[in-house]
Amino acid sequence: MTKQEAQAEALARVEQSDSYANFPAIFDGFMERGIAETDIEPRVNVFTYRAWQAKGRQVMRGEHGVKVETWITIPAGPDPQTGEWREASKRPKTATVFHVTQTKEAD
Repeated sequence: MTKQEAQAEALARVEQSDSYANFPAIFDGFMERGIAETDIEPRVNVFTYRAWQAKGRQVMRGEHGVKVETWITIPAGPDPQTGEWREASKRPKTATVFHVTQTKEAD
């Protein structure tokens, strides 16, 4: 997978998600950093590092995001290690999201 494909996939996952499970953590985390609640809009101005890159922005050096948990779909198919068939499933993955104020336009 190319860098651009990974960025596009990250952005698509965010934009297509219908889960609100991480919203409390996002609001709490950014409000602790001094960002007003009214300025926090998940899926509008809060994205992962790669999603920001796909939107033509770069997270500024030294910025710290908010950790959230997301679920990654594992497709059905042969297990790469054992070769045995496995059913489709999901697994948890930790991701870090950043607010637009922590980014700048990419060079």
